[in-house]
Amino acid sequence: MAWRDRKPDDQPFFVLADPDHMARLAKALAFDAPIQSCAAGESLQIFRRALPIVPLRTRIDGKPGAPTLADAKGAIEAIERGAELTHAGAAAALVTNPISKDSLYKAGFKHPGHTEFLGELSMRFWGADVLPVMMLWSPLLAVVPVTIHVSLRQSLQDLTREKIVATARIAAHDLKARFGLAAPRLAIAGLNPHAGENGAMGTEERDFIAAAVDDLRREGIDARGPLPPDTMFHSEARARYDAAICMYHDQALIPIKTLAFDSAVNVTLGLPFVRTSPDHGTAYDIAGKGVASPASLIAALQLATRLAGAKAGAS
Repeated sequence: MAWRDRKPDDQPFFVLADPDHMARLAKALAFDAPIQSCAAGESLQIFRRALPIVPLRTRIDGKPGAPTLADAKGAIEAIERGAELTHAGAAAALVTNPISKDSLYKAGFKHPGHTEFLGELSMRFWGADVLPVMMLWSPLLAVVPVTIHVSLRQSLQDLTREKIVATARIAAHDLKARFGLAAPRLAIAGLNPHAGENGAMGTEERDFIAAAVDDLRREGIDARGPLPPDTMFHSEARARYDAAICMYHDQALIPIKTLAFDSAVNVTLGLPFVRTSPDHGTAYDIAGKGVASPASLIAALQLATRLAGAKAGAS
């Protein structure tokens, strides 16, 4: 659907997949999309007339909405191959689709999610020891969770002054280098109701979040907080910052998915390459019905094009 809705000036893309499986899906959906298997270097010439598919080694046999172990192995291979081809210069950026973490775990996946896996691939292909940072970006709001794919109980154990500073530092750097903001403004969320109410509702703000904000300011980063999480996301508050640094996953993702579900994009900061993704999950309940919206994937492709251009200009 993203290929069908392409515009004349859209950046061409290719898909890492099983060409036969993609052709079967197109037929089952009565979707008139020509599918052409090719090497990555041939995709530019093919894109205007057909959807270029760079074949995986893994054969995919599953049906929509019914993940299999083989399909999970194919997903892992696709992510690895995507990073490898980006490193080789065969692609300007990597755009990943949603994954079923449960299926991947059963196939031997050792990482909590995409973000952490991309950190490993940065070391494997670029030799870069990085801290991958997840940002959900939209024209309305950008959010960065400090702790990501762990339980709420675990996130409270993992949250530290040093982790807040490291995450916010990477966010500020990439907002400058890739998003073109000369002096990014960061709003640092508190953890507790009313940002702790001076210790009456929790002491984390007083114990280390405020200190992290002071550390960032000493580095010359425009950071303010800790701010009460329940008043950070209305329109007037959002106008005062470029990104919100949130303490845990849902504190960040609930507001942006409420405000911009179809247009928000998952961007991994801190990597030596550009990676984006739709902000939603696999939606297995509607898979294969032809009703899913491609809007977030199209937004991810468009943002990847923008960021890849900024990265090329910076280098």
